[in-house]
Amino acid sequence: MRDTLQASMNKQPHSKLSISWLALMFVFTWAARTIILGAEWNQFRGPNGSGVANNSNPPIDLNPEDATWQTPLPSGHSSPILAKKLIVVSGHTGNELETIALRSEDGVIQWKIKAPSSTIEKVHEANNLASSTPCTDGSHIFVYFGSYGLLCYDLEGELVWKHPLPVPKTLYGTSTSPILYGDNVILVLDDDRNLPDSQLSRSRVIAVNKKSGLISWQTPRPYNRSGWSTPMIWKTGASDDLVVMGNDRLYGYDPDTGLEKWFFKGFTRETIAVPIEGDGKLFAAASMRGGRGDQQLDPEPFWKAALQFDKNGDQQISKDEISRYFTIPLRPELPVDHPGFGIPLPKDNPARLNRQIQFFDWRDQNRDGLWTKQEFTSDMKIGSGRPLMAAILPGGNGDITSSKLVWELRRGIPEIPSPVYHKNRIYMVRDGGLLTCVDATDGKVIYRERMDAPGQYAASPIIADNHLYCISQQGVVSVIQLGDTLEIKAQSKLPEKCNATPAISNNTIYIRTQNTIRAFRNSDS
Repeated sequence: MRDTLQASMNKQPHSKLSISWLALMFVFTWAARTIILGAEWNQFRGPNGSGVANNSNPPIDLNPEDATWQTPLPSGHSSPILAKKLIVVSGHTGNELETIALRSEDGVIQWKIKAPSSTIEKVHEANNLASSTPCTDGSHIFVYFGSYGLLCYDLEGELVWKHPLPVPKTLYGTSTSPILYGDNVILVLDDDRNLPDSQLSRSRVIAVNKKSGLISWQTPRPYNRSGWSTPMIWKTGASDDLVVMGNDRLYGYDPDTGLEKWFFKGFTRETIAVPIEGDGKLFAAASMRGGRGDQQLDPEPFWKAALQFDKNGDQQISKDEISRYFTIPLRPELPVDHPGFGIPLPKDNPARLNRQIQFFDWRDQNRDGLWTKQEFTSDMKIGSGRPLMAAILPGGNGDITSSKLVWELRRGIPEIPSPVYHKNRIYMVRDGGLLTCVDATDGKVIYRERMDAPGQYAASPIIADNHLYCISQQGVVSVIQLGDTLEIKAQSKLPEKCNATPAISNNTIYIRTQNTIRAFRNSDS
């Protein structure tokens, strides 16, 4: 079940020359990995997925009318990356999957390449066929589509190799992104399907040689189902760990061989965020299934959302008030017609109505044909599992859940956006525009306040020049001064929805919205 290709070194007598040669090779290897994990915004969320742009000073006021340039794009949720003088994204027009490269200076499209024809995966209405973000090593671009597999292009748009992969079966469609390590492209392929004659899943993590497109190694993940997180590299000093989220567990693998080293238990079924590192620790977070970020549930917002179905205004909901969008709210901050608002229902009308009636009868405890507030809130069990952010120490083998845990937090955990670390502080933004600042040393909450930018958040917050950039799905951009109090420096409203995380160069921030990408350049730098 394992296909591991490892280069072996011929044994030679020890000498000053061979020792010097080995030392030189170590320096070259370290330098190559540093470039891949370096300062360029070369993958999802920038350097090693950290969300931090060092030595950058993009503008703070992001009024869309003052954009340096803007260019129309096809549909897509993938985030922009920088490949030398190019901005690269993926997208789709109908069922045609595309990779698009634009000139970063002025937004002029340099090339647009269609992926080979393939079986199109099924995605949730809130997802997209082009949600995975490309990555680059500065000379090649690596693109993943759940509907096809991996593709490698040079910076001129010429296809170098292609590696088709089975279309994963997932709850919402794929969104994990490839990363680079050494000579390999690493990709997590978690899948809800079982292996033949087995209850073990087809899930696996693979490494593909970036020059040949051939498998270098692959490691089964037998206890995992579909997931949406992108892996990262944890440089612990003694060794590098490939860190991968999964349902219930966080895993550490040897990135050179794929060998599983350790795991940490306690996360929920649906893991999306990218783990981050800082202060000598690893930080990983996942909300409760269904998006809930606090262990203690406040039922009031859910009841208020349900009252949108109260047609006669009597502060109760009757069975004859069941309408098209009627369901049990999961994310009360969303409009009722949003696909993520409530428990998913069949699109077929008879099946949908039957399920809606089942939901109603479930909460109608006295069977009088009415939902009262007390009935609705008396048994609130939105989601499953428990929200968790964990701080973990390096080292250890096998189950490190108890031995390496430093602290845990169960409040304010985002559903989709990843946390970001800066100067011993962790910042998290979740739906409703709730921003939480956490002390990375002990996990204590420094502040937890709303940014006056409600709605759902899909883009991850990023940091540049001592400022935090947060963008709501409705396109509200909030720029926060970093520190131990919430200080909003600027807010602006983009004309379109936003699901993608911005990219940052030395003086420019690139923001992809529903149908456009915009550049905002600091003219003072």
